[in-house]
Amino acid sequence: MKLRQVLFLCTGNYYRSRFAEEMFNHEARIAGLNWRASSRGLATEPSPDNVGAISTFALQALNDRSISPAERFPVVCTIDDLEAADRVIALKEAEHRLFLAQRFPEWENRTSYWHVDDIDVAEPADAIAKIDQLVRELIKDCQDDNR
Repeated sequence: MKLRQVLFLCTGNYYRSRFAEEMFNHEARIAGLNWRASSRGLATEPSPDNVGAISTFALQALNDRSISPAERFPVVCTIDDLEAADRVIALKEAEHRLFLAQRFPEWENRTSYWHVDDIDVAEPADAIAKIDQLVRELIKDCQDDNR
């Protein structure tokens, strides 16, 4: 059976999408799903505020769940990333729809949108809890797809 792919998008691929990717992959393995996640950033230039490979907030939340993230730096989204995905989810519609419309207009309406605020609007604990909930709901949807 072909391994299916979900692609999580956020602005910098440093915090929200990275947490969603690692959380999804952890839960998908436990559930025995033939789904795996990857994540990418829609901004073409990294934020000077993003220091290191992954946000300390995402890293702490993953550590709290005994999940060891892949060691890599943020990656900018390409058309190949989008085309390789079976599902594409952007973490915040109000932020990411415009990025998609500008960089990948054919993907703007082929992407699902969540509503998870970045750290400038939401406390990290609240955003992480929301991503956790949404990933668990997505795992259930993927289980239904496996049937």
